[in-house]
Amino acid sequence: MSSLGAKKFFEEMASLLQKPITIVTTSDKQYTGNLVGFDPASLSLCLSDVRDEDGKVLPKLFIYGQTVARMFITEKPFDLKRLAERLDKVFPKLVKLYEDAGTIVVMDKIRLTSEGVVEGSGPAAERTRKVYEEFIKGA
Repeated sequence: MSSLGAKKFFEEMASLLQKPITIVTTSDKQYTGNLVGFDPASLSLCLSDVRDEDGKVLPKLFIYGQTVARMFITEKPFDLKRLAERLDKVFPKLVKLYEDAGTIVVMDKIRLTSEGVVEGSGPAAERTRKVYEEFIKGA
């Protein structure tokens, strides 16, 4: 795998952390849970709050990478990058996107995630909240 391709692959994997995914094994068993970790060398996965195809609930499941046939997300990921671009139109050059942390910082004092504004107050924070709400309605 090229170094750029490998970097993008692992960025995509990292973007799935703490998100619900479904794993299908090479023996056709299916598990759905939150991805809490992965080993880049073996592509082994750790899932929490797991439900198997029979409805059995497991608190944690570790799956060796060689037994994973398919993996897919079970919900549409939040487009933090697009939200940051929209915020940049309202607050030009004052928006910083931290994709790995799942956070956008506006004016170095307002912090928001896919859940909305989590830190900050005042008129700028209210405007940020409004942009977020409009983004959610249109997404």
